[in-house]
Amino acid sequence: MAQNTRDAYRTVLRMTGPLLPVVSFFGRLPVAMIQFGSVLLVTETSGSLATGGIVACALALGQVTLGPFVGRLADRRGQRPVVLAFSLLNALAITAYTLGAVADLPTPALVVLGVLAGATIPGIGPLARARVVPLVRAKGGDDRLASTVLSLESTMDELSFVLGPALVGLASVAGRPAYAFGLAALLVACCGTAFALHPTGRTTGAATDAPVTDPTVTDASVRARGGRPRLPRSVYVVRVGLLFLGVLLGACGAGITALTEELGQPGQAGLVYAAMGVMSAVVGLSMAAVPERFGLLARWRVATAAATLLSLPLVWADSLMGLYVVVTLFGAIYAPNLITGFALTERAVPTRRLAEGMTFAASAFVGGQAVTLAVAGRLAESYGAGAAFALGSAAAAVAFVVALIARHETPRQEPGEGGTPYDAPPPATAPAQPPRVAVTPDAAAP
Repeated sequence: MAQNTRDAYRTVLRMTGPLLPVVSFFGRLPVAMIQFGSVLLVTETSGSLATGGIVACALALGQVTLGPFVGRLADRRGQRPVVLAFSLLNALAITAYTLGAVADLPTPALVVLGVLAGATIPGIGPLARARVVPLVRAKGGDDRLASTVLSLESTMDELSFVLGPALVGLASVAGRPAYAFGLAALLVACCGTAFALHPTGRTTGAATDAPVTDPTVTDASVRARGGRPRLPRSVYVVRVGLLFLGVLLGACGAGITALTEELGQPGQAGLVYAAMGVMSAVVGLSMAAVPERFGLLARWRVATAAATLLSLPLVWADSLMGLYVVVTLFGAIYAPNLITGFALTERAVPTRRLAEGMTFAASAFVGGQAVTLAVAGRLAESYGAGAAFALGSAAAAVAFVVALIARHETPRQEPGEGGTPYDAPPPATAPAQPPRVAVTPDAAAP
C-alpha cells in the first residue's frame, strides 16, 4: 500500500513537473501568514483582541467576496493573466495594510485595508487544484490519481498553515510581526508571478474549451450553449459543510490566541497553530492510500464525526502543554475534511466551472473563518478561551449533521462531459479513456 501511494505521488509529480508544486506552495503561503497574522498584528498595535478579530474578519470577507469571481474569471480568460494581475495587486495591498496597522490607523481604515488585502488574493490554492486535476486526467490519470492530486494540494495547504503562522509567531516573539507581512508581500509578488507564467498556465480556460467525449457534440454546439452549466444540489451541501468547518477553524484560532494571552505567552500562538498543521499535513499525505471502495460520503461523515469528538477537549485546555497536546491530536482531522470536501466538489462540478467551483469551496471555508474571527474574538474576551473553543465544537457538530443528511446525486454534466458519482464502485471493465482538455504540448515542463 505504501509503495503504491509513493508511486502515485511520483506519477503526479512527473505529470506536472517539479517546479509547479514549489511555486504553488510558496505562492499560497502569504494567505496563511496574513490570515492568522492579522489577529496578532492588529491585536499588538491596537491592544484589543476584538479589534484584531474584526480586522481579520474583514480581510477574510474580502477574500470570500471576490474569490469566486477570481475563479470564474480564470475559467473564462485562463489562469495566466488573472493570477498575474491579482498577485501584483495583492502584494501592494498587503504592503498598504501592514503600514496602516503599524501606523495604528483607526479601526474603520484598517477594515478597508483588510478588505482590499483579502479581495486581491490570487487564490493559488484552489486554482492549482483546478489546473492540475484536468492536466492529470488529460494525461490518462484515473480517479485515484485525481485524489492523489487533491491530497497533495491539501497537504501543501496544511504545510503553508504550519510555516505561515510559525513565521508570524517567530516575528511576534521578536517583537516585529510586521516583518512577516513584508515577507508575505514579497512571496506573493514573486511566486504568484512564477505560478502564473508556468507552462501549465497556458491550459485553455474551461469555459471556452469544455472537454468533449461525445462524438455528436461539436465545438460549435458547445459554444452555442452559451451560459454556464448548472450545478447539482450536492455541491451546495458540500459548501455548507465547509462553511461550518471554517467556523471550527476560526474558533480554534481565536481560542488559541486568547488562551496563550491568558497564559502570558502570546508569541506561542503561531507555534501552537503550527503544531496542529504538522499533524494535519502528515495525515493529509496518507489520504492517498485510502481505498476507493471507502466512498467519499462515508469519508466525509467519519471525518466530521471525528472533528466533533476531538474538538471537545479544547474547551477544557488550561495549560500551554495541554494545549499543544490537544491541538496536535485535533490536527489529525483537518486534512481529511478538506481533502474530502474538495474531492466531492471536483467530482460534481461541471468541467467548465471547475476553477469557480474550487474557489467557491475555498471561499465557503474561509467565510466560516471570517465570521467566526470577529464573534469568537469577542466571546474569548468576555468569557475566556473556552467559550471560543465551545463555539468551534458546536460548528463541528453541525458539519457532521450536514454530512449525515447529504445524499448521493449523480453529477449534472453537460453533454460530452464525464462524471463519477461520489460513492460509485470501481468499474468492472476497463474504463473509458478520460476526457481530454486543451493542454499545450509543453504544459508539464518545468
